[in-house]
Amino acid sequence: MASIVFGIDLFSTSFRFFFFSKEERRKHVHVSCGDGEAKFRLEPAIELAENYAHPHKRMEVLMKSAIVRVAALCLVASVVVVGQAPPQNQQPPEPALKEVIAPDIPGVIKGGTKVVLLRDGFNGTEGVISMPDGSALFTEQDANKLIKVDKNDNISTYLENTNRTVGLAYDHKGRLIGTQSRNPMVGVLVRPNDLVIDRNNGIYFSDPIPNPQAAFREPPPGRKPLLFYIKPSGQLMKLTDEVTAPNGVQLSPDEKTLYATNGTRIMAFDVQPDGSVKNGRTFAMSGGDGLAIDTAGRLYAAVAAVRGIRVFSPQGQDLGTIPSGTPPQSVGFAGPQKKTLYIVGRGALYKTQMIAEGIKSRAK
Repeated sequence: MASIVFGIDLFSTSFRFFFFSKEERRKHVHVSCGDGEAKFRLEPAIELAENYAHPHKRMEVLMKSAIVRVAALCLVASVVVVGQAPPQNQQPPEPALKEVIAPDIPGVIKGGTKVVLLRDGFNGTEGVISMPDGSALFTEQDANKLIKVDKNDNISTYLENTNRTVGLAYDHKGRLIGTQSRNPMVGVLVRPNDLVIDRNNGIYFSDPIPNPQAAFREPPPGRKPLLFYIKPSGQLMKLTDEVTAPNGVQLSPDEKTLYATNGTRIMAFDVQPDGSVKNGRTFAMSGGDGLAIDTAGRLYAAVAAVRGIRVFSPQGQDLGTIPSGTPPQSVGFAGPQKKTLYIVGRGALYKTQMIAEGIKSRAK
């Protein structure tokens, strides 16, 4: 089956979709925004629908076989590229440690287990997930690559020209889905970041507003950081205004709870049958970037401030921290039995052996 990475890279008044065939060659098509209807072909086809615009400016992309039909007018805003100033008095980053030792966390990891550096020097690391064969996959976003790590720790480039993909997940049709953040952009999405896919192939994802030094366009007037849900039908749904600094997202094993990092805390929401959420509440007082979950419902948060992975019970109790040799950005279970924890951050890749087990039916 072909591997697919898709995102919205909105330049000027055109949509540009990217996907990758099994030959791993980057392909794209352009669709001009307008009042009429345009048709084009993609093989394999992808689906996306957008209704988060003005009522009379609704964009829908409907997939029939390999035909994708585009109708309506997209939101258009000015492209503003923010120049990135050179850092002032910035200290060089601490080198990645070759290994660190984990404490004992009952049911999670045995005390004395080594967290081992596999490789340092990647150009940005994010989005670590499990592939169907148990290999780990993560993004080297600043190099526009996806990196594969097999069970024997062989590291190779899996895909290139990925348009600065950040988050990754597999849907239940075996397609590889990614969020892309290449700049500049126009439209309703500013910088899609992390994602998680439910059993119905609905996609939850975060779209944070970048900091002023980041080389991304300014958001449309009034646009806030948001959580979104793409329904299995393709409709884009705004979820909540309660998360003001979204980043990592994750689902509980039964998919009844959505977790989202929100600045200095992690929030939890009750998932409704239509994919919407309600009853937002603080799950844990912790910052965090990427999130992982195990079969027992324990949540793992990559927290740069503590230079490790904080582990929480399903009730939000702090169970302990698995140290990382560098400030982590993403964490995920992989390996043949999904009992290997991979940690990436600041260009470094680590792994450690766990007692806990990741969910085999999901990539993350």
